[in-house]
Amino acid sequence: MTPALRVGDIDVTHRDRIAAILRATAMFRDDEVDVALELFDSSFDGGAGVHAANADSSMNHSPASSDYFFLGAFTLEDELAGFACYGPTPGTDRTFDLYWIAVDPAAQGAGSGTVLLSEVERRLKGLNARLVVVETSSRSDYVGTRGFYMHRGYVEAAVAREFYAPSDDRITFTKRLQSRASARNERGAHGVMAQ
Repeated sequence: MTPALRVGDIDVTHRDRIAAILRATAMFRDDEVDVALELFDSSFDGGAGVHAANADSSMNHSPASSDYFFLGAFTLEDELAGFACYGPTPGTDRTFDLYWIAVDPAAQGAGSGTVLLSEVERRLKGLNARLVVVETSSRSDYVGTRGFYMHRGYVEAAVAREFYAPSDDRITFTKRLQSRASARNERGAHGVMAQ
C-alpha cells in the first residue's frame, strides 16, 4: 500500500530532520551523515545562516546555481518522512547522479522510497535526462537497498572492489530514462554528444 504522501521541495528548516532520518536508518556512519549535511548546507545559502532558527524565507530554497536538488516526501501532517538528493554528473551528456535517498524507518516498506524515486525520475525526464546513476555498498545490510533499485528497473553497471573498505565494494546501478534511439536522434539534431 502506498502511503498518502506529498512530494515537494525541501528548505533549510528541514536540516535537522534530514540528519535524524539518516541516523535513524542505522545505515550511514557519522562521517557519511556529515557529508550529506555538508552537501545540504552548500546547496542552501552556501551554508551561511543555515542553522539560524529565524532563517530568511527568501533563502530557504536551493539556489538556481546549486548543482544539487533536494526533494522531500511529507506525511499528511507535513512531517518529512524521507528525502532524495540528485544532480547532474559533471562532464556528461544529461547523466544525473542520485546521491542520497533515505526514508525514516517508520515509513519504510510502505512505498515512501518508491514515491520519492518516481518523482526524481519524473523531474529528470522533464530535464531531458538520459541516464541516472546510483552508487551503493555491497555490504549485506544493503541487500534491501540493492533490491529496491533492481525492482525499479536499475541494472548493475559496475563493481569497484573494496572501494569503501576491505570487503565493501561500490556497486553502481544505472537506469536509462531515454532509449538509445532517442539519444541517437538527439545527437543527430544537436551535433556530437559529449563523451
